[in-house]
Amino acid sequence: MGVKKKKETQVTSLTVCHQDLETLKSLADVEGENLASLLLHCVQLTDGVSQIRYVKQIVPLLEKANKNGTCDPTIRSCLDILAGIYLSLNLKNPLKKVLASSLNGLPEFFLIEATQSFTSRLQEELNTSTDLYSYRKVIDNISSCMENFDLGRSSVNNLLENVLHFLQKSLIEISEENRKLAGNHIVQTRLMNDLLVSIRVLVMLVQKVQGFQRLHLKNSPTWQSMCGLLSMFTNFLSDDGLLQTIQSTSGLAVILFIKAMFHPPEKIPDLISSVLLRSVDPTSAPEWLLSCCKSLCCADVPPSALLFLCQGTLTMLDWQEGRMGPSGEALLLNTVRVLFTLSSQIKESTLEMFLSRILASWTNSAIQVLDSSSPSLKDNLNGNADVVRRLLDYVYTHWEHPLDALRHQTKIIFRNILQMHQLTVEESGSDLSADRFIFELTESLLRLEWHSKGKYTCLGCLVDLIGIDHILALAKTIPSQILEVMGDQSLVPYASDLLETMFKNHKSRLKSQAVDSTWIDKWHETWVSPLLCVLCEGNLDQKSYVIDYYLPKLLNCNPESLSYMVKILQTSADAKTGSYDSRGALGALMACLRTARAHGHLQSATDAWRDLVSSARIKQGLIHQHCQVRIDTLGLLCESNRSTEIVSTEEMQWIQFFITYNLNSQSPGVRQQICSLLKKLFCRIQESSQVLYKLEQSKSKHEPGSESTRQHPSVSLQQYKNFMSSICNSLFEALFPGSSYPTRFSALTILGSIAEVFPVPEGRVQTVYQLSHDIDVGRFQTLMECLTGTFEEVKILAFDLLMKLPKTFVQFQGSVKLQGLFQAALELSTSTKPYDCVTASYLLNFLIWQNALPSSLSAYLKTQRVACGDGDKSAAVVESNTLIVIKCLLENLEEEVSRAENSLLQAAASFPMYGRVHCITGALRKLPLNSLQLVSEWRPVVEKLLVTSYRLSAVVSPVIQSSSPEGLIPNDTDAESASRLHRILNEIQPRDTNDYFSRAKILKECGSFDLEDLSASVPNIDTSAEIKGKEGKTCDVTAQMVLVCCWRSMKEVALLLGSLCQLLPMRSVPESPDGLLTVEQVKEIGDYFKQHLLQSRHRGAFELAYTGFVKLTEILNRSQEALLASEPKKGKMDLLKITMKELISLAGPTDDSQSTVPKVHALNILRALFRDTRLGEIIIPYVADGTKAAILGFTSPVWAVRNSSTLLFSTLITRIFGVKRGKDELSKKNRMTGSEFFSRFPELYPFLLKQLETVASTVDSDTGELNRHPSMFLLLLVLGRLYPSPMDGTCSALSMAPFIPFIMRCGHSPVYRSREMAARALVPFVMMDEIPNTIQTLLAKLPDCTDQCFRQNHIHGTLLQVFHLLQAFSDSKYRMNTYFQQELADVAVCTKAKLWLAKRQNPCLVTRAVYIDILFLLTCCLDRLSKGNQPVLEYLGFWEEVRRIISGSELITGFPYTYTVPGLPQYLQSLTKLAIAAVWAVAAQAGEQNRDVPISFSQLLESSFPEVRLLTLEALLERFSTAASALGEKGLPPLLWNMGGTFLTLVLKENHPECLCKILKILHCLDPSEWLPQTEDRVHLSPKEFLIWTMDIASHERSEIQSEALRLSSKVIAHHMQMCDETRDLVAPNLQQWVQLVVSSCGDHLPTESRLAAAEVLASTAPFFLTNPQPILGLQDTLALWKCVLTLLQSEEQVVRDAATETVMTAMSQENTHQSTEFAFCQVDASSALDLALAVLCDLLQQWDQLTPGLPVLLGWLLGEGEDLVACEESAHQVEEDYLFEKTEINFWAETLIFVKYLYKHLFRLLSQSSWRPLSPEMLRHLQRTASEQCHLLSQLFRVLPPTAEFLKSAEFTRLRIREERTLACLRLLALLEGKEGEDTLVLRALDSPAAANQLTLPRTKTAC
Repeated sequence: MGVKKKKETQVTSLTVCHQDLETLKSLADVEGENLASLLLHCVQLTDGVSQIRYVKQIVPLLEKANKNGTCDPTIRSCLDILAGIYLSLNLKNPLKKVLASSLNGLPEFFLIEATQSFTSRLQEELNTSTDLYSYRKVIDNISSCMENFDLGRSSVNNLLENVLHFLQKSLIEISEENRKLAGNHIVQTRLMNDLLVSIRVLVMLVQKVQGFQRLHLKNSPTWQSMCGLLSMFTNFLSDDGLLQTIQSTSGLAVILFIKAMFHPPEKIPDLISSVLLRSVDPTSAPEWLLSCCKSLCCADVPPSALLFLCQGTLTMLDWQEGRMGPSGEALLLNTVRVLFTLSSQIKESTLEMFLSRILASWTNSAIQVLDSSSPSLKDNLNGNADVVRRLLDYVYTHWEHPLDALRHQTKIIFRNILQMHQLTVEESGSDLSADRFIFELTESLLRLEWHSKGKYTCLGCLVDLIGIDHILALAKTIPSQILEVMGDQSLVPYASDLLETMFKNHKSRLKSQAVDSTWIDKWHETWVSPLLCVLCEGNLDQKSYVIDYYLPKLLNCNPESLSYMVKILQTSADAKTGSYDSRGALGALMACLRTARAHGHLQSATDAWRDLVSSARIKQGLIHQHCQVRIDTLGLLCESNRSTEIVSTEEMQWIQFFITYNLNSQSPGVRQQICSLLKKLFCRIQESSQVLYKLEQSKSKHEPGSESTRQHPSVSLQQYKNFMSSICNSLFEALFPGSSYPTRFSALTILGSIAEVFPVPEGRVQTVYQLSHDIDVGRFQTLMECLTGTFEEVKILAFDLLMKLPKTFVQFQGSVKLQGLFQAALELSTSTKPYDCVTASYLLNFLIWQNALPSSLSAYLKTQRVACGDGDKSAAVVESNTLIVIKCLLENLEEEVSRAENSLLQAAASFPMYGRVHCITGALRKLPLNSLQLVSEWRPVVEKLLVTSYRLSAVVSPVIQSSSPEGLIPNDTDAESASRLHRILNEIQPRDTNDYFSRAKILKECGSFDLEDLSASVPNIDTSAEIKGKEGKTCDVTAQMVLVCCWRSMKEVALLLGSLCQLLPMRSVPESPDGLLTVEQVKEIGDYFKQHLLQSRHRGAFELAYTGFVKLTEILNRSQEALLASEPKKGKMDLLKITMKELISLAGPTDDSQSTVPKVHALNILRALFRDTRLGEIIIPYVADGTKAAILGFTSPVWAVRNSSTLLFSTLITRIFGVKRGKDELSKKNRMTGSEFFSRFPELYPFLLKQLETVASTVDSDTGELNRHPSMFLLLLVLGRLYPSPMDGTCSALSMAPFIPFIMRCGHSPVYRSREMAARALVPFVMMDEIPNTIQTLLAKLPDCTDQCFRQNHIHGTLLQVFHLLQAFSDSKYRMNTYFQQELADVAVCTKAKLWLAKRQNPCLVTRAVYIDILFLLTCCLDRLSKGNQPVLEYLGFWEEVRRIISGSELITGFPYTYTVPGLPQYLQSLTKLAIAAVWAVAAQAGEQNRDVPISFSQLLESSFPEVRLLTLEALLERFSTAASALGEKGLPPLLWNMGGTFLTLVLKENHPECLCKILKILHCLDPSEWLPQTEDRVHLSPKEFLIWTMDIASHERSEIQSEALRLSSKVIAHHMQMCDETRDLVAPNLQQWVQLVVSSCGDHLPTESRLAAAEVLASTAPFFLTNPQPILGLQDTLALWKCVLTLLQSEEQVVRDAATETVMTAMSQENTHQSTEFAFCQVDASSALDLALAVLCDLLQQWDQLTPGLPVLLGWLLGEGEDLVACEESAHQVEEDYLFEKTEINFWAETLIFVKYLYKHLFRLLSQSSWRPLSPEMLRHLQRTASEQCHLLSQLFRVLPPTAEFLKSAEFTRLRIREERTLACLRLLALLEGKEGEDTLVLRALDSPAAANQLTLPRTKTAC
């Protein structure tokens, strides 16, 4: 990592004309000391930077000449030449500014001469510039003369009349040319840019040149020019064909010119006011104004022109200190009123942006005026004034605007509003925080929902103004509230910035007020404590964002807080250890330390470890169960704010420990973070090693005088080298056979980072480590084998790593091996497995780039390799190698295409051709095709490639282009199917020579089918269909094989053709010596794609050609984008405007039936345009019209129109409200306030209101006729996304109130779904504090029981509206507010008046159910409020009414209904919920337990309806589980005491699966001692018999019930184990059945729920059966349970592994096991848990003194006993044959050899260190015999594999390698047991095995065991 060099500045050198050069030569003196000599030397240089040095010497030289007091002709001539030089330089040339700066210091003596020279030269420029396109240079010179250049300004002043005339002429001619060239955007852009610069120069002239003070001479030429220019500016201002920047600058110029031309100055504000208000009085206005600004003096001024005039007014007039007096104040107010009017008219995004900036500019001007304004202006600008109110309305409606810049302007406006108000009340001297306006503003902002981004910025401005104390007094918990929303990524930046503003302000205030250091405690309590709470308990996203955004800012503000955080978190770390879904205190600690170190708050890493966190904590963090804790701990070790900080020994040890357990991470994000952090560490090592090398050199030169406490640099460097070697060893070991994809991905990525960070040293640069030094034959072979992986990402990483290694590694390969590799690649390229061709491509590219092709292939190269230098040698070799390989592949492909033309079936079975094409494309993509040397050989190859591609496409296209390609293989079993197939084939009319289409193969299973009859009935069907495969075997060709062959071939051809177009250089003419692809060939490719797309009848066929076709179009078009999207955004977007106008016109409603097709197309195109993110805010002005078209189109009788309208509407909803990112439909994240929505789309207000009125008026007829208005759905959908805001003005013209009655009316719809939507849409329209009154109004509309005529639809719609309003209110933050509770009490009173709707008097079960739901909600809202000492519900008599409803309901009297009654299930659920609430209410009233409950739980549980039982059981389960987990504040109520017997009775007779499952869960929650003794009385079963019954259920029922039964039976067994010996012995005979049940529940084939239950059972029973010092089970059963734990730890599902990890953590935290490891009582991940579990098990075997009998079992695990090797191989081979896409068992987690590694490690340690009784000779011989036989069988199986089996038979090869490693490990341990672990051992070692021998370098070993 080197320092990036600063880019050198390029300076164009100055030159002079020939005449001036000759002049300088003639004037230069011999000594070269005069000015002419200096200039001559300067102009003769070609380097601009060097010329700057000479230019800077001009003035010092003239100062010497000034002392002589003469200005000789030489100097005069030189000054003239200097003027010419200055004017000849480009505006951006640094020499121009240097020359101007130097000449500004010109001695006064020479000023007159210099001014004359510059004036003369400038005059010459003005006179000689006649070409339109040369004006820009003159304009730039005038501009540069005005910019900080005194001579230039004087010259322009002298030529003011000429300059004005020239600029006027240039404006006229440029604008006219621009008008003529309309449509030529490139030229127009240049012309408009010149126009803009001219206007700016004119503005600068008027501002800086003093000559304009004489403008009162109205008949002067200057005055005439000014009038002409003013007239032009006025025209520009209203010309929408110009850029808006030109219009904007013209607005500035108009006001400036009026200011300069009008007299007297004190009347200027009045005149401009009249212009802005369009009230110019022709009788009093100057004649020149009426003449020049005629279009601005009328009433019809375009909004944009007015806008830019306002901008000019605010920019060009002097507002400082109120210098314009009262008329200026009036102008200020008039300007803002005009802007308010414009804000409701302007909707174009660019103009909106201008408007926001101008409003912000107005507030700045107002602040300037207020410093010395009149009292009346202060009254008009204080917080309560109308102007400020409207400004606030603007802020509130635009603070959520999609444009970031506009939102920023609203912040400026709001901040300036506060400052304006502060200035208006300063004289009163009152406390600003107590000011009524500020107080109300603060309260309204705090009431606003936190999803509003504008709330954060405005609160930040308030904090800056009044301080945080006032806000904390109003909302003490505001830090926690803001932290709570930081789980939403879109709000995080706003929230963190506000928090930073707050805590900084709070700190400064506390510090200024405090007399000692105790202030920090209050600050910590306010800001740090909520942070720690989030870090320990918050959700994952919230914690991540808080750590990334908030924590660094907090530490930067107060670094001392780190020690406070660490102290608290260290104390909590043991109690809050975290889990797989929670970081706990340890995670919070690591996150804080990581952030602190990364931001430089930990001064020394060593000190941090010693003082802040222990080594044990670090190691716990590195293997913590939560992935983010592991990442944060790793980040703590790897990240540092100093890139050269030395990596300590402890850090290196911890990193090595981390890598051991964390390579197999399942999360891609975690893997990326691990690799990124380790790369940072490697960079640190590399950077710090360079420092150490320098230190080492300095120490060798200068020996230190005293002994240093730090170690010598050479020691650190050696430690680095050893560490990196150790890391690489671990990474290569992780690439073992059968390693998972995540492990391989991580290891290869990290190795790639090492190769990148530690490159091969060049020159004298030293590097501490080189990866190539640790690569040997075995590791090279390992990397090669990674190319065979199932995942292409692994192939890419392995290939890239191989390419980074020196090419000397090819020496590992002999010619025979190279030939074998090449042949393997060729064979893989024609494999029937699609993924094999990818391996072949990487193999071939490797051989190409390593120059390792077999020498026999050189015959493919006709010409000798061209001679080239050393730098080009490698490129030439790669090119020739690529050409050789492509020729070879192409030759094979041509032959195979010829064979496929005869038999596509044969091709699909034996040589699918797509692999060859894929390899050709892969080789071409790696080659730089723009610098080819063998062009003459490439051209025929390209031509042949194209021809062969077309032939291949022709072979497979009949299948691809059919309407149903999947059916084009004759694998049917009857004649009818074959006949249908034949008809399809005849329809397609394929090539006659392709026998695939004349052959229909009948499956062999149809043995009784008469093939002769088939031949007779279906002509031209050949019945002989035996196809020979690659190995000469007869095979059946499945439909899948043919389809894959055809589709992949077509895809690869399309990619190849596209790549050829994209990569190959073009030949402009056929005779051109350069380029490979002719124009004709590109046309042919285009015709191919066009034909293919037009003939395809299947959508997939389009997708096949898509990528290639896009590559073709990229070279044909300059822009890849669509026509409208590529239109220049800075222009007027005329094309878009025309298109949108036409499309919206077509999409609108018409009476013409012929317009249906255009309308559908228009709607679809509009949808595409609105979806196109490239158009951004440019498309927003058309949203309203698009919405109208969509809503009206939905009413069309034509389905196609309705469908397209719906799709368009969906797109518009996304475009308006944003992409939905949450699941909550009612979330305000994707909604708008009504004022914001209708201010952005004001034309939708009357449209939606009118449409809704129409819908509401037809929603329900008096006759009861069904009248469904189709647009109701869309209207309610869009209205449901609007909501009122507390910030909305009360007098808004766009109020949402008129919509409410129509939405309520929509609730009368006869369509159930419409009534629901109307209810949901009503909620956001009602302010939260208005909900109670609205509910009372709705309830009053309900009929009384005495009414004779009413409609249930009306009642249902009204009740739904009441329900949803009440639900929204119950969820709001106002729930505990006493005022609103009282309002709800009034609602409850109104509800009592209509209680008949909940009783049998109401015959409709649907409305009865909704009313009961309302009653239930009311009980939830009012259950905590008390009136005196009596609950409100009781005080109101509410519960008494509820009891009557329940007592009179069907729950008591029984149900006369069946399930055919509408609404019965809904009614049952609603009634049950209310009944349960009533029961709980009675149970909760202290001292009243004896009161009668309306219904008992027993009655509910005995209901015949499962809905009633299920709801009741769910409610009871919640209470019982809460009590069991000790989370409840109180125990169970007396009502639930002694219910165990009830559930015992129910469990045996319950036949509903869900109910049975709930009962089992409840029994599991209850203490068995309470209900188990009742089994005899209740169910007539003994406890033992009940246990057997539960185990039977667990054995036979479906998974969820099975899991719960297993949990219950395990709890019962655990209960018996805790009882006396007699009870324990009672169930002892059943323990083995239970063990078998647990074992059978752990299989990988079982549902997740079953394995989760097994893991939980093992965790709960671990102290009894897994770790008991006195084992209860036999050794075999105990080890079987341990094997279950190990199996579950290797599950592919994360949730199962996490549950099994809990078992291990329980097992290693017992009294007798906690010393087995150093991680007792810690949360660990599954990878380390596997290692720890084996450690604990081995330790337990010693404790139990069962090592001797247990060792054979463990050795059997190691060896894999019980698996028949031959049978496994045959089964795997059969799977590969049967399934086209199955290559191997794709494992994402489980790694057999990791388990073998850990088991071997612990057994070896155990056998090496323990004293144990030796195995019996018989057992030892049995194990030796088994291992030896397996070893011999492996040797035989290896021998039958082909020479390159790792590529050709990779699946079999990997399986045998895994089995070999297991066998070797077992043999080593057996040798250790025999005491033969020496040189004399006969054990087969790794290097002796055929598999371990390097296949690329060594001949296969014939060793046998």
